[in-house]
Amino acid sequence: MSLIPDFEIDDKWILSLRSSKNPVDAQEPFAVLVEEERSVSGAIEEVATVFLTNRECPFRCLMCDLWKNTTDEPSPVGVIPHQIVRALEQLPPTRHIKLYNSGNFFDTKAIPPEDYEIIAALLYPFETVIVECHPKLINDRCLQFRDMLQGNLEIAIGLETAHPEVLQKLNKRMDLDEFRQCVKFLTDHDIRTRAFTLLQLPYLTEPESVLWAQRTLDFAYGLGVECCVVIPTRAGNGAMDWLQSQGLFSSPSMTSLEQVMKYGLQLNAGRVFADLWDLDLFSDCPLCFEERKKRLKVMNLHQVVLPDITCERCF
Repeated sequence: MSLIPDFEIDDKWILSLRSSKNPVDAQEPFAVLVEEERSVSGAIEEVATVFLTNRECPFRCLMCDLWKNTTDEPSPVGVIPHQIVRALEQLPPTRHIKLYNSGNFFDTKAIPPEDYEIIAALLYPFETVIVECHPKLINDRCLQFRDMLQGNLEIAIGLETAHPEVLQKLNKRMDLDEFRQCVKFLTDHDIRTRAFTLLQLPYLTEPESVLWAQRTLDFAYGLGVECCVVIPTRAGNGAMDWLQSQGLFSSPSMTSLEQVMKYGLQLNAGRVFADLWDLDLFSDCPLCFEERKKRLKVMNLHQVVLPDITCERCF
């Protein structure tokens, strides 16, 4: 394994390497979109995603770049419901919705609990509501919000990696036992979980990264996580760029993502999705990129392994 540095990675160090945030309007969601996704029932359905604008996450993880589109101040009561109304005005009817807020839905300074009831009322038509949260903020507020919803609540959690030493160097302030307890709490209360898994974290070679992404899927599904999303790690937040300059990080290849996706599907333990956002960053072959991207998309939707794409240039 590549050398894990002995210097302290903390908030101060991470913040010192950041650029400025992007300008955002606290009255408006940062973005809205609709994508197809295979649901837990096995159907391929449209899912609306609303990227809320709110206070930055207090957990400043090493690899995170979501802070770029956040505010510095707590969200006033009423602002988040207003953003959801604005988003719903732009979205077609769907049965499932994700409320992603660049951090933690159950962070009271990001989403005030006073807004839960009106948010739940706005989400009345949806069969599934998916939010994201750090394990340390998973508590009885989740149950409070769940009970207000007409549909089912699903919580997405950043597991990132099952490699214990690397996990501790991500400034995430979570260990594997805390993740385990979090999933058990949610499962015991009939709340489904999905886990974000990062491919090619710092300090690991590419073969090691593939292996540990596979082990992370094993770990998550073994705890009862229903869905895993494999996300290629990227530079661009300052800290990751510095690590890259020191030879401690490199972007994953598209081939590695394909390997991990194939492994996850063959487990047949739950849904597994490859994150295709900015996928071109991880490809160095313009001849086969579009076909390989299409293959991954079909694998996401149908949860089956398709034959590899052959390319005269890179295979």
